[in-house]
Amino acid sequence: MIAERELLGGDRINESALALKLGISRGPIREACRTLEQTGLLRSEINRGFFVREISMKEALDIYDLRAQLAHLAGRLATASITATQLEELDALVDRMETAAVVDDVGVYYPLNVEFHTRLVAVADNHKLTELWPALESALHLFRTRSFMLPGSLRASNYDHRAMVAAMRAGDAEGAGRILEQHILKGKARLLRSVG
Repeated sequence: MIAERELLGGDRINESALALKLGISRGPIREACRTLEQTGLLRSEINRGFFVREISMKEALDIYDLRAQLAHLAGRLATASITATQLEELDALVDRMETAAVVDDVGVYYPLNVEFHTRLVAVADNHKLTELWPALESALHLFRTRSFMLPGSLRASNYDHRAMVAAMRAGDAEGAGRILEQHILKGKARLLRSVG
């Protein structure tokens, strides 16, 4: 709901209403909120509950810059250790994202995009990178979905994904790292255009 902008920065999470909507008890909702708080997507206030975290544009831009550098590292490391099976899995994700991009379906595209980058980071096999990446991703959910609203952004983003996989398949570690870094910086540029 946060990724699809049903819940916005500052919104209070109504546990009862959400439990009713999802047809589950409040316990799993509360546990999910605690987990999302740990990843930085929610914040809690004593006796008031959980709220969707708000971050400033400056903080978002800083996170984009940090993600770009870490993505470069992830691309280089992943290229050195990726298997043929993992390349096929990434190809399949790229194909699924392309299907969503053709019909401009951000709701389908965005979770696949997150999965693609999460898998790349996992393939890089760097414990600290794997630990840091989810918190940086979570903090930007509200901003990243906004950047995908610009016309053509899904197809442009997925073009980069295809180029990343091709560079890794060719064993071009530096090229894969550079493509990944530029991919993140293009997302930052789209965000700036979306609010400009």
